[in-house]
Amino acid sequence: MKIVQTSSTSASLVEFQLERGESIRIEPGCMVYKDGCINLEGKVNGGFFAAIGKAFLGGESFFTSVATAKSSGRVAVAPKGFGNIKVLNVSSGNQWYINDGAFLACNTSVDYTSTRQKRLLNSILGGTGGFFILKSKGEGELLVNGFGDLIEIELDGSQSFQIDNGHVVCWQETLDYRLEIASGLFGFKSGEGLLNTFKGKGKVIIQTRNIQSFVDILVDYIPFPKQDKN
Repeated sequence: MKIVQTSSTSASLVEFQLERGESIRIEPGCMVYKDGCINLEGKVNGGFFAAIGKAFLGGESFFTSVATAKSSGRVAVAPKGFGNIKVLNVSSGNQWYINDGAFLACNTSVDYTSTRQKRLLNSILGGTGGFFILKSKGEGELLVNGFGDLIEIELDGSQSFQIDNGHVVCWQETLDYRLEIASGLFGFKSGEGLLNTFKGKGKVIIQTRNIQSFVDILVDYIPFPKQDKN
């Protein structure tokens, strides 16, 4: 299997060059093109109950698309929005936490599970609520995507490091982290006004744009129909 990225821009595309019998797992709706020898089928994402967890807790699809090569062929994937793609090498000593919506594709030797974010303000977030993320497992390549460009930041552990939660794409499991509400911010809603605080050594990948902030900008330009007072 060979992975080729067309460019490193916010409109990039990744092509998988598969040998006979090789398969990849793709987020539904992200396949761009494929050779006729590539069989694409929808499957429940890791079993029924696991799929429910990934869909409702981790923000991923209940179904996943699996592309399998009947002979040597190509299949290309791209994010649903405008953003760059990063290929992560996953192994027993190099697992990643992935924010919801960031998964794009992976080898079938790689999987992920849903896990609850570490959080401090249980009373505010609710006793039964919270924020959920994905954690990789297995060995192989896993592709993530973000909004805008993707920047890799390496932490040396000399001090803590804080990132707005809306910009965090993924981070290595070697890092300790927690969610905090940014001081001085009021009226927060899910994902707004939250900081990820990281400690230890490891890598964090961030996206240069915050999709929620982008949506807030667009709302000002959307003409909503006026309500009839009668």
